Amino acid sequence: MLTAAFVDRACRLESPPASIAVTAFEVDPCLADRLAVTMKACAAQCEGAGIEFKFKIIRDDYILHSAEPLIAEKNADQKYNCAILNPPYAKLNSGSRARNALRTVGIETSNLYTAFVALAIEQMSREGQVVAITPRSFCNGSYFSKFRQNLLSASALERIHLYQSRKKAFQDDDVLQENIVFKVVKAKPQTENVNLSFSDSPQDTNPTTRNVPFREVVHAGDPHFYIHLPILDEDSELAERVRSLPCTLRDLGVTVSTGRVVDFRARDHLRKEPEPGAVPLIYPAHFEQGFVVWPQPIGRKHNALALNAATTDLVVPRGTYVLTKRFTSKEEKRRLVAVVYDPARMDAEHVGFENHLNYFHIGGRGIDPAFARGLALFLNSTAVDQYFRQFSGHTQVNATDLRNLHYPTREQLAELGLIYGVALPPQVQIDDAVEALLS
Repeated sequence: MLTAAFVDRACRLESPPASIAVTAFEVDPCLADRLAVTMKACAAQCEGAGIEFKFKIIRDDYILHSAEPLIAEKNADQKYNCAILNPPYAKLNSGSRARNALRTVGIETSNLYTAFVALAIEQMSREGQVVAITPRSFCNGSYFSKFRQNLLSASALERIHLYQSRKKAFQDDDVLQENIVFKVVKAKPQTENVNLSFSDSPQDTNPTTRNVPFREVVHAGDPHFYIHLPILDEDSELAERVRSLPCTLRDLGVTVSTGRVVDFRARDHLRKEPEPGAVPLIYPAHFEQGFVVWPQPIGRKHNALALNAATTDLVVPRGTYVLTKRFTSKEEKRRLVAVVYDPARMDAEHVGFENHLNYFHIGGRGIDPAFARGLALFLNSTAVDQYFRQFSGHTQVNATDLRNLHYPTREQLAELGLIYGVALPPQVQIDDAVEALLS
């Protein structure tokens, strides 16, 4: 479909190309047979437009064919000026043949789709264009940091289109994140602006479009090279206000970490109910009205962790902590969901946080209660949630993402925490209080 669309567009240009040579990869035998039929239809269309057309179908693994050392040397002179791809979305195991083959050409990435994009850019001639349909997950997080750095140093990012609705754009698949179509041009200086557009689905023929300064898409000095998508004018204005906040977590002396208890690894030490010699074990299921409510007797999750030599390193000492969910469901309205772990509600000297949580702490210990409440309120605000969505289009909230945010001062957060009583305040009250800090 992608090749046919490319050929159809080329045939309708005012100044069509004299020739088109297509190299198509397809590892599935059945699809490769159908691809051959499509290529012959493209040849017929080109003949009618006076364009010479030739093609070859390579029935092989694209990564291994393109990246293995001997084949890479054999095809060193093979350069393309266009690539259009909808690569597979799956993780690459660190010891796989494909991962090792990629390393031979200097590509280090953990997912098939970023490997395809990186290889395609390598195979482009100078100012060759690559257009790809991929998940949006590479735009943030530590896993794709190296890929983003290489992508932005090797090419100019010219255009991004976002499908905001997972249900409408990819309704036949269980897609957990937003997908984008983006265009880069190899070895071209970065343009001053990036063209951003969005629509709910491919059926929407009137997408919203705006040109955004590149500095708003990739912030100067960002060591992680996060790619932000401020689609609307108000998104840019909100980003400006959040980024103008004075503190990072480091400035606040606070660290955010992933929960240490991976339940399937600690299975022998999990307890359904509290018992002597066990400590509270906190899951997202214990979140309720802005606090941790423990235990939860109804439900499948465990409530306690036996404290012994094997689990000592999995727990933290008694104290006040701010917790956020690492994963939210597709149906949840909020991406950032934060609560306070209040030790006054627990009779325990230690606590374990399960791996589906992030927890804020100071040197592995708790933080000041008023400051903790203010931090949780800040993270639960609509403004911060909306800003977070500018660089995160999937259901995960990584610790790296939380480190990348800007925050009010410690004093401002402590004062904000004063409105946090025995339950999380109404959303409008939270938003009004945080808005005052952003104004």
